[in-house]
Amino acid sequence: MSQSPAQTINVPNSLKLKVGGRFAGIDPAAIAKAEAALKSLSSNFSEWLQDEITKLDAARARVRGEGWTTETAEHLYLRAHDLKGLGSTYEFPLITRIAGSLCKMIDKPETRLSAPMAIIDAHIDAIRACVRDNIKDDTNPVGAALAAELERNVKAFLG
Repeated sequence: MSQSPAQTINVPNSLKLKVGGRFAGIDPAAIAKAEAALKSLSSNFSEWLQDEITKLDAARARVRGEGWTTETAEHLYLRAHDLKGLGSTYEFPLITRIAGSLCKMIDKPETRLSAPMAIIDAHIDAIRACVRDNIKDDTNPVGAALAAELERNVKAFLG
């Protein structure tokens, strides 16, 4: 039985041709334009951040009014998750950290309903305090200590 010689077929990388080399597809002018657009919007950040905090407060009020249910807990989680993603965008990375801690505590639907309201309140009140006192990041010793204490409480709850 004879074996035929192997043949290699090289398929052209058409994606590389369309996009370019390693970073050839990234236009520095486009990046500069996007950064300028973001900077022009930054005057709205405090208003938008306050809107998100108002939504988080409303979710907390709903929990208080209707009780801890699957639906109210999910709504609170989604509001906290939004702030986790938006805090740094709105120039408050400490809010991202605190909202992330809250999300971690109520992340799993199976343990969400047993989360202590006092710790949830502490997270939400800390987020409000960050905005009120313009504590943007953990270079502020009070903000850093507050975030660390909230994270310790969440860790203790999750065991």
